[in-house]
Amino acid sequence: MSTLKFTGLKEDAACTAVADLNDLLANFQVFYANLRGFHWNIQGCSFFTLHAKFEELYDDAADKIDEIAERILAFNGTPVNKYSVYLGVSEIKEVSDVNCGEKAVNNILESFGVLIGKERKIKNLADAAGDSATSDLVGDYIAEQEKTVWMLVAYLTKKQ
Repeated sequence: MSTLKFTGLKEDAACTAVADLNDLLANFQVFYANLRGFHWNIQGCSFFTLHAKFEELYDDAADKIDEIAERILAFNGTPVNKYSVYLGVSEIKEVSDVNCGEKAVNNILESFGVLIGKERKIKNLADAAGDSATSDLVGDYIAEQEKTVWMLVAYLTKKQ
């Protein structure tokens, strides 16, 4: 039985949403793995600050990964769950051996740029399809991530 029958969303819009959400899912999975690596490997005078921040960020990413997968399932789609696929489609690339705080934070900022761009695309398509649930979901992500970007940029800003 199809959930679309009960939600009133059109099948073509659902197929587009599933594809875009799976792409977002792949990017979040690689982002999550990178955040774990930053958390584990960070060194230097900012260790305590960044170690805790990176844990907060990867916990948040894990929650979003689950929400995205569940949204895909709500469209009768199948969330991709293979890292080989994630690495093939993700615009965010895996990184390793990063122990410098500035390099890690810059990578996170670049990753947020990718995620926010993909989320804006999904939000626009969802709005056009009358899919307020997906629009609201990614809209909340965008607002939260923009605030985090502001804070990370402030962290990197050197006083004159």
